[in-house]
Amino acid sequence: MKAKFDTLSATCSRETTRLYSTSFSLGIFFFKKELRDHIHAIYGFVRLADEIVDSFHDYPKSVLLAEFSADCFKAIERGISTNPVINSFQEVVNQFNIDHDLIRQFLKSMEMDLDEQSYTHDKYNEYIMGSAQVVGLMCLHVFTNGDQQEFDRLKVPAMKLGSAFQKVNFLRDLQADYQQLNRSYFPDINLSSFSDENKRTIEQEIVNEFDEALNGIRQLPLSSRKGVYLAYVYYRQLLLKIIRVPADQVMSERIRVSNGQKFWLMFDSLIRYKLNVM
Repeated sequence: MKAKFDTLSATCSRETTRLYSTSFSLGIFFFKKELRDHIHAIYGFVRLADEIVDSFHDYPKSVLLAEFSADCFKAIERGISTNPVINSFQEVVNQFNIDHDLIRQFLKSMEMDLDEQSYTHDKYNEYIMGSAQVVGLMCLHVFTNGDQQEFDRLKVPAMKLGSAFQKVNFLRDLQADYQQLNRSYFPDINLSSFSDENKRTIEQEIVNEFDEALNGIRQLPLSSRKGVYLAYVYYRQLLLKIIRVPADQVMSERIRVSNGQKFWLMFDSLIRYKLNVM
């Protein structure tokens, strides 16, 4: 029966999330149970595409990504895929009528990572839109459960949160992206002479986006609000750690929040949530 394969597919997406992201796994745990597999499916799909362009260096990345993209849209049309992660993703896309253009925008940003890019402001915004903001919008389709009015009302904050998450990732991964993958996302910034002033400019941009996003988080349905708030708290703490260190340290090591800190933040944020002092 296909139901057994669907269960396997959901398990694969859930385990993909757990393996790659402690922060998102804990956040998703605090969603209402009926939402968890849907968000695991979205995360598993985007993580798999990201792995193709970031990790499969000894293999034909462009071919693999093109096949992955083709398999995705075939699966959405057929309602099934033999790839368990794509299978769980297509089910969410079809159930919540996720706009296929969001998926195309995401895959376009993944394609941009295949080649060296000189990021202008327009290209940078295009990349952020496709790699992060559309992922937030996919999740928002699930959170609002087909209520278009609610989706439209929360669309901008969801995009701001996705953008802030991605830019924090850029700062956290600056060393690996620049030295190992030869990537430089920030426009008009020469990473060979990355300065504290450059860093502060980026950080202020992220702080502003987090502030706008928090207003939207407060208005999310109760079924998802707690989990999204927890992910926000984790990433905000990571940004604070990055803010506290100089630019040369960000270029020489990967700043992270330890698992112990994450669990402390989890308890603190749950107390704040219950006291309604988010």
